[in-house]
Amino acid sequence: MRLRLGARGSALSMAQAEIVRSALAGPNEVELVTVRTTGDRLSGSGKPISWKGDFTRELDEALLDSRIDLAVHSLKDVPSAIPAGLVLTAVPEREDPSDVLVSREGRTLGELAPGARVGTSSPRRRAQVLAARPDLVVEEARGNVDTRIRRLREGRWDAIVLARAGLSRLNRLGEIAEIFDASVMLPAVGQGALAIVAREADSQTRGALREMDHPASHREVLAERAFLARLEAGCRGPVAARARVREGNLRMEGAVFAEDGSRVIRDEAEGRAEAAEAVGRELAERLLARGAAEWIARASR
Repeated sequence: MRLRLGARGSALSMAQAEIVRSALAGPNEVELVTVRTTGDRLSGSGKPISWKGDFTRELDEALLDSRIDLAVHSLKDVPSAIPAGLVLTAVPEREDPSDVLVSREGRTLGELAPGARVGTSSPRRRAQVLAARPDLVVEEARGNVDTRIRRLREGRWDAIVLARAGLSRLNRLGEIAEIFDASVMLPAVGQGALAIVAREADSQTRGALREMDHPASHREVLAERAFLARLEAGCRGPVAARARVREGNLRMEGAVFAEDGSRVIRDEAEGRAEAAEAVGRELAERLLARGAAEWIARASR
């Protein structure tokens, strides 16, 4: 079977595509197709990303036009609503979703000097850095992983916050100064997971992907995505979540932060893994009942 696998052209995206290609190769002939997205263009020019779908739109269009048969994304880049006709077919086993600190002198967050500059474009990371160290200066850091690390080494910032999973896939774990515990830095929805999207009507491709799906990881991200969708937070809301499946149960922690890190609404929910989305929605309702919608709206203005 011949499959055309679409991916963005960044080093991380191609590394992720290679993971998928290698898993499918053997009984299948897999051709990698590079598709440049709006998000790539905006990020490369230093402009802000207003909608996470900027990283997926052109790949979605290529799927719907049958120019490719499947697409691989970082799951945290996939909007809550996938276009009609497409389906999240497989979620391979999830990498550690932790955030990490990469610093010029190998210092941890607690070791950075007062007034040190920390780079991140994520409102979620900004809020949690300031919650832990309100004396630091958080500055915008855009571009792909390679670009941000290069700018760090050039002296633009003293440290940057990245996802451990991306560095793992790029074989750059040795550059990490600190791996954050979830009590310090709760990760983004879907962080560490890959999303493989295919056409809903393409039963042949979806069948080829079936063995790549990791049920526990898939249920974790379904819970987290349901949580995000109910909060209507988009990509600019300072929202974090982490679901874990253990022995058929799913336990999930979620939070919404004030932009300056001064306050947090945080809670947990638990249920059967088969009801993952219901657990995510229940947790969102708990945060909404405590005023989360106002915080999200303020951050999105």
